[in-house]
Amino acid sequence: MKPFAIYALCFFLTAPLALPADAPLAGYSAGSAQAERDWETKFRAIPEPANLRAYMQRMSARPHHVGSPYDKDNAGWLLAKMKEFGLDAQIESFDVLFPTPKERALELVAPTKFTAKLQEPTVAVDPTSNQHDEQLPSYNAYSIDGDVTAPLVYVNYGAPADYEELDRLGISVKGAIVIARYGQTWRGIKPKVAAEHGAVGCLIYSDPRDDGYNGGDVFPAGPMRPKDGVQRGSVMDMPLYPGDPLTPGVGATKDAKRLPVKGAPTLTKIPVMPISYADAQPLLAAIEGVVAPDNWHGDLPITYHVGPGPARVHLKLSFNWDLKPLYDVIVRIPGATYPDEWIIRGNHHDAWVNGAEDPVSGAVAEIEEARAFGALLKQGWRPKRTIVLCFWDGEEPGLLGSTEWAEAHAAELAHNAAVYINSDGNGRGEFAAEGSHSLERFIDTVAKDVQDPESKLPVEDRLRAFRTANLPPGTTPQEFRARQDLRIAALGSGSDYTAFLDHLGIASLNIGFGGEDRGGIYHSIYDDFYWYTHFSDTNFVYGRALAQFAGTSVLRLADAELLPLDFQDFSETIGRYVQEVENLARDKRDQIIEVNRQIDDGVFAAIDDPQHPKQPPKKEAVPPILNFAPLENGLAALQHVTDLYERALAHAGDNGAAALARASLRDVNQRLILVERALTLQDGLPNREWFKHQIYAPGFYTGYGVKTLPAVRESLEQKDWKLAEEQIVRVGKVLENAGEAIQGATTALSQAAK
Repeated sequence: MKPFAIYALCFFLTAPLALPADAPLAGYSAGSAQAERDWETKFRAIPEPANLRAYMQRMSARPHHVGSPYDKDNAGWLLAKMKEFGLDAQIESFDVLFPTPKERALELVAPTKFTAKLQEPTVAVDPTSNQHDEQLPSYNAYSIDGDVTAPLVYVNYGAPADYEELDRLGISVKGAIVIARYGQTWRGIKPKVAAEHGAVGCLIYSDPRDDGYNGGDVFPAGPMRPKDGVQRGSVMDMPLYPGDPLTPGVGATKDAKRLPVKGAPTLTKIPVMPISYADAQPLLAAIEGVVAPDNWHGDLPITYHVGPGPARVHLKLSFNWDLKPLYDVIVRIPGATYPDEWIIRGNHHDAWVNGAEDPVSGAVAEIEEARAFGALLKQGWRPKRTIVLCFWDGEEPGLLGSTEWAEAHAAELAHNAAVYINSDGNGRGEFAAEGSHSLERFIDTVAKDVQDPESKLPVEDRLRAFRTANLPPGTTPQEFRARQDLRIAALGSGSDYTAFLDHLGIASLNIGFGGEDRGGIYHSIYDDFYWYTHFSDTNFVYGRALAQFAGTSVLRLADAELLPLDFQDFSETIGRYVQEVENLARDKRDQIIEVNRQIDDGVFAAIDDPQHPKQPPKKEAVPPILNFAPLENGLAALQHVTDLYERALAHAGDNGAAALARASLRDVNQRLILVERALTLQDGLPNREWFKHQIYAPGFYTGYGVKTLPAVRESLEQKDWKLAEEQIVRVGKVLENAGEAIQGATTALSQAAK
C-alpha cells in the first residue's frame, strides 16, 4: 500500500500489504502513531456481542416506525444510554410529513373476481409477528390517494428499458394499471416511469425468483420471503430531493415554511401499493396477450403474459396526511485541538416494523462504539477533533432525520464537517465500503487492522481473497493484483450519507458486513429479533466487527495530526469515469449510425407474430462528435496537483513530523476539508438543484444506484447532446476547482514543513 502519511512515506512505497502493528499511520508522526495504535487496541477490546444482542432485543421488541410510541421510547432510551456512558447527548426534533394508510383495497374485477388479502399473518414461532395493532400495514409511503379501475399490464421490473421493450412489442400502458416486480431499480422509480408513460396506477410485488423460495427455504423454515410477505417502503421521488417533501433545502423545524401537500414535487403522480406474491399470482395469471420475454419470467407457477387485458383491477388508496415528530439523538465529544473540525458517525434507529436487521443491527454497533468512547474518556483519552455520533430517525420514509438535521445545520457543517461515516443494516459476511475516493486508501488501512470474525484474518485479507475469486466488473486479474489499494464503490443514495455527500459536499463513507445471510424479510413484519438470531449474525460477532471497524475509523480520523485524505486513488478513479463517459458518447453515436444504416438497408420490418409482435425502430438524427477537451483538461490539472501534493507530503516527512507544529497544520487540514466541497456546484445538477455534487449522485432513473459524473453521463444516456456539451464544460471546471483546492493544501503543507 501507499498510505497518505506525514512520516516515512518512502517506507510505504515498498512495504508489504500486511503492515506490522507498529507501522506508521497515515497522518501521524512516529510518536503519536504508537499512542494512537494503543488507544485503538483498547477500543477494539471493548465491544461485546452480548451487549449487542441485548440492545437489539430491546430496540426491536415492538414496531417503531416514525410517529409511533415505541419510536419515541427508543429515542429516549438511546439518550439515557449515552448519558449512562458519560457522553453529552441531546434529542433534536423535527416535524415532517409522514402519511399512513387510511384505506387500502385491491380487487381483480375481470375476467374473474379476487380480493387481495393485503395482510402478513402471524407466525407461531415468531413472538413479535402478532403485534398487528402496532404494525404499519403494508403500503408505499408518499403514494398519492387514488381510486382507479383499469386493465392490468405486466412491466417486468418497471425500469425505463422495460418500457422500451414494451414499445417494441407495440404495447402501451396508457390508462392502465401496471404491475412490476421488486428489484433491479429502486421502488420509487417504478411508479415514476409508469406515470411518465400514462399509467394510472402501479402495483409492486415480490416475485419468489428475487427474494422468495428461489433463494432457499421461506420463513420460518428459512430466511426467505414467505408467500404473504410484503416489502413496505417509500416511493418518494428522492432523486429530486430526499427529506421532508414540504421543506426542501431547509430543516423541518416548527416554524419552517412548508409547501402545500397537494402538488408537492416528490409525491407520486399515481397511486401505488406493494403486494405479496400470494396476492400477485391471481392477478398475473389473469393477464393474457403477448407472452412476456424470457428474461421477464419470475418463479410463480404461471405463464407470464404482458397484457393488456382481459385482467382489470380496482385499486383504492387513501392516507392520513399528517405531520409527525422525528427524534434524532445527537452525541458530541468535544475535540481538544481542532474542536471546529467534526468527524460524524451515523446510523438510523427507526424501522418500518420491528426492524432487527434494518436498521437495529447497525444501530447496536454504534451504541457499543459510544460505550467504548465513554470508557476511553475515563482512561484519559481526548480526541483532537470533535466526534459527533448520530442516531437518526425517519430514514425509512426518505432519509428524513439526517436530511432535516443536515439542512438545519448546513452553515455549521459547511464550515466544520470533515468526514461522515454511515452504516445501516449489518449481517454476516464480507466487509463492504462505498464512498468518497479521497477516503479509499484510508479505509484500506483500517481494514488491515480489524479482524474478520469468521476467517480470523484481517478484514482486508478476506475481502481481497473474495474479490480475487469474484473480480469486480471491468477489472482484469492483472489490474487487480497490481493495484495496492482495494477499490471502494461510489455512493448513490438510499441511506443517511446522502445529505452530507450529495448536498453539502462532505467526504463520506458507508460501511458494513454482509452477503452470507441472504434473506427475504426486508421491510416486512418478519424482520425481527427471531429472524435475525436464527438466520443472520446469530452470535453478533459481525456486529462487534462493525463497531470495531467504524470506531477505529472515527478514532483514527479524529486523532490524526493531518487528515488522512488521499488524492492519488481519487484522481485515478476520476480518470476512469472520464474514460467511461467518453466511451459512452462514442458507443451511443456508433449505435445510432448502425441502426440508421440497417433501416436504410431494409433490415428491420414489423414482425407479424401474435406472441411477439415487434415494431421496427425509427431513424434518429446522428449526434455531433462531442468535445471532451474541457473534461480532459480538468482531469489533467487535477492529476498534476495530486502529484505535487504527494511530493510535498514526502518532503514534510523528510523534514521530520515533529517540526510540524499543530497550529501550522490547522490551515492544511481546513484546506483538505474543502477539496470535497470543491466538487459541488451551488445550482446543482440539471433539473435537480438539491443534488450539488458533480462526481457522485443517485441516478434520476435508478434511485439508489450511483451515476458518476452524473450531469454528463445522464445527458448522454438521455441523448440530450446539447446539454451534454454544456455539462462537459461545467464538470471540467469542477475538476479544476478541486485541483485548486488541493494546490492550496499543498502550499499550506509546504509552508508548514519549512
